[in-house]
Amino acid sequence: MVCPLCLSAGATALASVYTRRYFDCPVCGLIFMDPSDHPDPGVARTHYLTHENDPADTGYRGLLSRLVDPMIERLAPGSEGLDFGSGPGPAVSVMMGESGFPVRNYDPLFLPDAAALSSTYSFITCTETAEHFSSPRTEFERLDTMLRPGGWLGILTEWFDRQEFAKWRYARDPTHLVFYRRDTMEWIGRRWNWQSEFPAPNVTLFGKKG
Repeated sequence: MVCPLCLSAGATALASVYTRRYFDCPVCGLIFMDPSDHPDPGVARTHYLTHENDPADTGYRGLLSRLVDPMIERLAPGSEGLDFGSGPGPAVSVMMGESGFPVRNYDPLFLPDAAALSSTYSFITCTETAEHFSSPRTEFERLDTMLRPGGWLGILTEWFDRQEFAKWRYARDPTHLVFYRRDTMEWIGRRWNWQSEFPAPNVTLFGKKG
């Protein structure tokens, strides 16, 4: 099975969860669902709508602040950004806006604003989204193109860390197509020549070299 991130052909079978088959790449550390088991977009959209991502919810804001707070520390005043994969209830843009950083929202299912993808940004946030990438290499290439030199890309996604995969809550979600380890994030940083920082659990900040 070919890895959709590093394109190596050595990925091996890892587990089956509710008949969905998953593979483990020994090169970049990505775990990924067999593409033939991916849900269709309509099913995925319906499932996303069951998530309760309310920007007024203090618990949800607390989760997002693990990325938002260290991101803000690294930005010049007034920097403009993009929330890539903002979902049906954008929250990061609200939180960043409260601190004086305007954010444009983009989501392929709920806010498919093509113009947002043709601009460049000083920072890009991607919270609870990277696990939904059907073609992660393509998406990281896209993010690199949109990120200005000297800019920051923030990724929040739960890492796989030696737990039993089939019992892991993240793996039980049928819309989660790929899973990352910290080693995978380090591989991504090397591949795109980004500086990699890990300011909080499951949070990666990539700095694009100027």
